[in-house]
Order: sequence, then structure tokens, then C-alpha cells
Amino acid sequence: MQVAIIQSSYIPWKGYFDIIRDVDTFVFLDQVQFTVRDWRTRNRIKTKEGGAWLSVPAGSNRNRCICEVQLADHQWQATHWNKMQHAYRNAPFFAHYREFFSELYENHRWTNLSVMNQTIIRKISTDLLGIRTPFQDSRKFDCQGRRDDLLLDILKKLGATRYLSGPAARDYIDPAKFATAGIELEFKDYSHYPEYPQQHPPFDHAVSVVDLLFNLGPASVDYIWGGREPSR
Repeated sequence: MQVAIIQSSYIPWKGYFDIIRDVDTFVFLDQVQFTVRDWRTRNRIKTKEGGAWLSVPAGSNRNRCICEVQLADHQWQATHWNKMQHAYRNAPFFAHYREFFSELYENHRWTNLSVMNQTIIRKISTDLLGIRTPFQDSRKFDCQGRRDDLLLDILKKLGATRYLSGPAARDYIDPAKFATAGIELEFKDYSHYPEYPQQHPPFDHAVSVVDLLFNLGPASVDYIWGGREPSR
């Protein structure tokens, strides 16, 4: 039983979806502190002028959890969609996914950051990338603790035997705690992704998954996990 537990992010990069596919259950951890100028509210796309940030206006108040962040201004939705259209209108598969993304940006008025991020991630995972991993929200488990203690509480309640973590968590995860709990710990390796035909060189891995989708379409999965089996 392999599990990943990660904060939701705005239209995240391909590695986020790779972790989702790798595990038996994926848990959104949005009951933790909101961080400003972070992946929770922004991501990058490629344009002919270079990399461009798409940032969701969510305020600078750090005294709230991700799941508590409300979105009062909706002007940004049209702005982000217009920027995507301008950047990718000539991409090979933009027309293929136009309706999917138009529905997300034009037919919704997002009022909560966590709800928006989780919805978009779930839909891209299942509808566009064919991922079948079940999703959970950490709040349903009524867990206690901070940092790795919180993770371990969630994992125990899920009956997990293995935890797949993003590499950045090495800064605060204590492997000894996982060993004591009988849960195998693994850190995701993002170093193996091949380059793909990307508009506006030089090539850049650190962009939203929308860049990969608009350029490669259904073949996008070949540039995330290819023929590799999930690590579970």
C-alpha cells in the first residue's frame, strides 16, 4: 500500500502527476499553512518572450491554511486563459484540449483555492492522462501533529506500508520515525524525464503540465512515465 501526501498546486508540472500515478492512494494535504509566492497559487508556461508566470491572486495572509484561502477576485481567470491561448494557439494539440481548459476557466467561478486546485488536478489526471489512482483529502482523517508526525498519522490511518515523498521534504522528514512505524520511505527522483518538442526554445522542464499537453497531446504520458511501470 503505497501513498503520497502533497499540498495541492495550481496547474502543476508533470512530476506532480508522475507521483500520483506511482501510488495506490494520493492524499491532498491542504490543512497546512498557506505559503505565498509558491506553487499553491502559481505556475509557469512557455511563451515566445520566455517563461511567464500565471499567478492566482490570493492575498498575503500567512495565518490560514491552504484549504481556508478564498478567491474573491475572478478577473484572473480570463487573464490566465487568454495568456494560455496566446502562448499555445499554434501548438499541435491546443485545439484538442481547448474545450477542456475553456470549461475550467470560463464556466467556473472559483471561490476556494484548495477546491480549485484539487478539481483541476483530478480532472487532468483522470480525463487527460488516464490515471486511475484514487484521491483523498487529509482533512477526512482528523489527523494530528506537524510535518512528518502529521504525515505518519495519515499513513497509519490509511494502513500504508510505503510512503513516496517529493525530494524537497528531505529537509524535515526524519527517516528513523518512518522506520520505527514500519513504513518504507522513498523520495521521488525527477531526473529521468526526457525533453520533448517544445515551442520557444531553450527547453525548460519546470513548466506547467499544460505545456506538455498542448505540445504532445495523448503522447504526453510517454514523456512522463513512458513504458515505466508504477513504482508500487
